[in-house]
Amino acid sequence: MEKSTIYSTGHGNKSIDVFIRELYSFNIEYLLDIRSKPFSKWNPQFNQASLKLELEKCGITYVFVGDSLGGLPEDRSCYDSNGKILYDVIKGKDFFLQGLKRLITANEKAIKLAIMCSESKPEECHRSKLIGEELRINNISLNHIISENRTKSQETIMCELTKGNGIVDLFGNKVEFTSRKSY
Repeated sequence: MEKSTIYSTGHGNKSIDVFIRELYSFNIEYLLDIRSKPFSKWNPQFNQASLKLELEKCGITYVFVGDSLGGLPEDRSCYDSNGKILYDVIKGKDFFLQGLKRLITANEKAIKLAIMCSESKPEECHRSKLIGEELRINNISLNHIISENRTKSQETIMCELTKGNGIVDLFGNKVEFTSRKSY
């Protein structure tokens, strides 16, 4: 696994100051917002315009990529009949592959960036179940920011998520991940 310059974070209920300190602790230069809808009903400091302004004040470039790497795609073929998002379908879509390619290229250029979603727990977010796993297939381990100066590797997150059973079961079948909720 090659050393990765790609990080992941979720804003959760953090203050903007704590959030930015966490980014600073890993020298993040770019924040890629992977939320399909870049606003927060409960944490308005993370609405797109407010977040972009705060990051610019701190020298961090904000980039919206929720249209390619978001967890709630507009393409309804990415959902099952119950409204759950099918990550195995998304990973074959052109929009997702283009977004993933941007991350791979950024890593090759050693650009320090973080992908951001709203979910604070990486094991409950498409950051790990979809993006992190696709990066891992490309020999890149996503660094999940847990707090200031503290990360967990993609491998650790997946081990926790599957309770140590891995992503392939005893019969050689790959575990398929979906969203926790229906949409």
